Amino acid sequence: MIRSVLLGTGSALPRRAVSNAELAESVDTSDEWIVERTGISNRHIAEPDETTSSLATEAAQKAIEAAGIEASSIDLIVLGTATPDQTFPATATIVQNNLGCRGGMAFDVAAVCSGFLYALGVADSMLRSGMAKRALVIGSETFSRILDWEDRTTCVLFGDGAGAIVLEAQEQSGDEPRGILATRLHADGAHNQLLFVDGGPSTTGTVGKLRMKGREVFRHAVVNLAEVLKEVLEETGLTTSDIDWLVPHQANARILDATAKKLDMPAEKVVMTVGQHANTSAASVPLALDQAVRDGRIVKGDLVMLEAMGGGFTWGASLIRM
Repeated sequence: MIRSVLLGTGSALPRRAVSNAELAESVDTSDEWIVERTGISNRHIAEPDETTSSLATEAAQKAIEAAGIEASSIDLIVLGTATPDQTFPATATIVQNNLGCRGGMAFDVAAVCSGFLYALGVADSMLRSGMAKRALVIGSETFSRILDWEDRTTCVLFGDGAGAIVLEAQEQSGDEPRGILATRLHADGAHNQLLFVDGGPSTTGTVGKLRMKGREVFRHAVVNLAEVLKEVLEETGLTTSDIDWLVPHQANARILDATAKKLDMPAEKVVMTVGQHANTSAASVPLALDQAVRDGRIVKGDLVMLEAMGGGFTWGASLIRM
């Protein structure tokens, strides 16, 4: 059976780190208020010369290096982002040009915080169908560009960053094949007004700012994420106890704790980076994955569950054997 096998991971963060204390100098908030409600202590904010494409390129280069391959061998780039460099062309094409692997497929996926999971599902399908042999899947965001810095309920939650993985189509057999074992994705457009940006080329002609009703989003997130994780486990015939690591979307420490409890998953099996990175939207899952791979927690053969939920609502999960 053809599987999409993960060859390498990479990530990138803007140069500037902003602590809660520094943020409190310009926003009506405090370190205690932010930590108590979100678990966030720090985030990275892009400087003017740092963009979604530059962060994505850096993360991609690190993933390519970790995979031990040449960039020219990549024939598919799928980039999840809600903050592209331009309305068009796709930011993925800018990354493609930066890497020097022109000629293959390159496009963006817009599913907000679920963007990386959606991009992963698309890339996996194309690899297994034979449309591509090697894929670069990226989540990259500069959410600081669309925040309302006078709204303390939202601006404290987000940060900028990028994460990337390299996938390769490989023949796998036996009882424990490596690669992506199952992915389930969902959307429900009825909840548009709970988490959205109040602008766009076709409506206001402006970029707009992020708006969110946090309490309602929290409630939907805990239910939806627990359900989609169960769907993936049912599809693979596995149980929660089989999972070595859960790498969730890093939205809020309270959501992560609640989801883990709903699944009866020990906290020590949950990769949590929200405290240092905040919510980096589509970048959060690959950022956390790369950190856990590079610090030695996640190793070859581990069963790793990825999950995320974002505006739309969109949500999904994917199970990978490393």
